[in-house]
Amino acid sequence: MFSEFKTFIARGNVIDLAVAVIIGAAFGKIVTSFTEDVIMPVIGKIFGGLDFSSHFIILSPDKVPAALANSTDYAALKKAGVPLLGYGEFVTQAVNFLILAFIIFLLVRSVNKAMAAQQTAEGAPAPDSAEVVLLREIRDALKK
Repeated sequence: MFSEFKTFIARGNVIDLAVAVIIGAAFGKIVTSFTEDVIMPVIGKIFGGLDFSSHFIILSPDKVPAALANSTDYAALKKAGVPLLGYGEFVTQAVNFLILAFIIFLLVRSVNKAMAAQQTAEGAPAPDSAEVVLLREIRDALKK
């Protein structure tokens, strides 16, 4: 059983997948930071200082603790267990997803183009040598 497991782990696909997951997680953090720290503030500035992360609707006002009665802090209300509809956070995550999906699209598109170029370069026959061309000309002349 151990040898089977060792063979399974040693296969290239499993290791490639593990590397892809680790890099994907790190890349996801970069995109999240890019969205929250660069894109969303610009969008907020365009819409007059709007901060999407603090936009929410309190679903049960009677469950808001007295200490947080006038609070607009989404994280504090959420931590207190107040039922919230955090549409601002949803907008942020949706923009995050769209950026990540677009970047993956560009990567896959680039890889597909590179693979197609490589296949056409490999698939094209090598040009004939001068001797082969000369022999063909002689053959064609003899046929006539």
